[in-house]
Amino acid sequence: MPGGLRLDEIVARLGGELRGDGSVVISQVGTLAGAGAGQIGFLANPKYRKQLAATRASAVIVPPQAADDTSLPRIVFGNSYAYYARVAALLNPPALPASGIHPSAVVASAVPGSVSIGANVVVGEGVSLGENVVLFPGVVIGDGVSIGSGTRVYPNVVIYRNCVVGERVVIQAGAIIGSDGFGYAKDDGRWLKIPQIGRVVIGNDVEIGANTTIDRGALEDTIIGNGVILDNQIQIAHNCTIGEQTAMAGCVGVAGSTHIGARCTVGGAGMIIGHLEIADDVHISAGTMVTKNLKRPGQYTSIYPLEAHEDWLQNAAQLKRLARLSERVSQLEKFLDKKLEQTDETD
Repeated sequence: MPGGLRLDEIVARLGGELRGDGSVVISQVGTLAGAGAGQIGFLANPKYRKQLAATRASAVIVPPQAADDTSLPRIVFGNSYAYYARVAALLNPPALPASGIHPSAVVASAVPGSVSIGANVVVGEGVSLGENVVLFPGVVIGDGVSIGSGTRVYPNVVIYRNCVVGERVVIQAGAIIGSDGFGYAKDDGRWLKIPQIGRVVIGNDVEIGANTTIDRGALEDTIIGNGVILDNQIQIAHNCTIGEQTAMAGCVGVAGSTHIGARCTVGGAGMIIGHLEIADDVHISAGTMVTKNLKRPGQYTSIYPLEAHEDWLQNAAQLKRLARLSERVSQLEKFLDKKLEQTDETD
C-alpha cells in the first residue's frame, strides 16, 4: 500500500491490542530477523522469541504471552500468525487490471461492466459472470459456466462447460476445472469411454493452486466446499466431495468418488484411493497412502521411516517373512498351551 498505514489505523481495521506509539507508519511486513525500518515483524513460533530483542522492525505482532518481552510498539493478538496474514493482505492488495474487455477476447455472453477480461480470453455462450470478476489473459470459459462475484481466474485456466464457481474464488494459472473424469468400461478387451455428464461445483472463498485439476462428475457433481484451499499440482478425480475449510498441500491425489469431510488436512503427496469416506477433522501426514475409510477425527500416517538403502533392503526382506513367522508363532503358542494342559492333568 503506497505510503503505508499507521499502527493505530491497522488496529482500527483489524482489531487487537495496541501497546506503544500508534503513529508509527508501517509499509511492509517482515520476519523478526529480516525486518527493517517501516516494517512490522511477527512472533508466531516460540523458538524465535529471543529475536524480539534484536529485531530492527519498527513494530511487532506478538501473542499475549510475549507482550512484555519487547519495548517496541506492538500489536498483541492471540493468533499472531493469523494477524500477520491479515496485515500482509492489507498492505499488499492484489494488482488487478481495470475493468473492460480486451479487443482480442472472444466473448459470446453478456457480461457486467465491472468485469475485466484480458487478452485472448474465450467466454462461451450462456456464461454468467458476477460483478468484478477478473479473467486474466488466455483463460477459456466453456458454455453455461457460472462464476460468482469477486472471483479471479489467472492466466491459461480452463473451466469446462456448465461448471459452477462461487464468489471470491481464486484460481491460479494453468488450473483445469471440469475436465473428463477417468471413466472407462472394459468391453471385450478394449476400453469403452463413459461420458462424464456431471459438473464441478465450487463454493465461495476457495483457492485452487497452479496446474491443479478437478475432474467433472461422471453422473453426479464433483463438489468443492466453501473455504477449501488446494495447493499446486493436485488431482481431484470425478465425483469427489471435499468438505468446507479442508486444505491440501501440493501433489495430493484423490481418486474418484471419495468423500472428504470438513476441516481436514492432507500433507504433500498424500494419496487417497477411491470410494472412501474421510470423517471431519482428519489430518493425513505428507506422503501417506490412505486405503481405508477413516471414520474418526485425528492424525493418520503411513510413512515408512527413512533409512540407508542397505538397511531398507534388509528390513524389506524381513517384512516379507512376517506372515510365515506369525503363523509359526501361532503354532508354537498352540503347542505350548497343549503341553501346559497336559502338565496340569498329571499334577
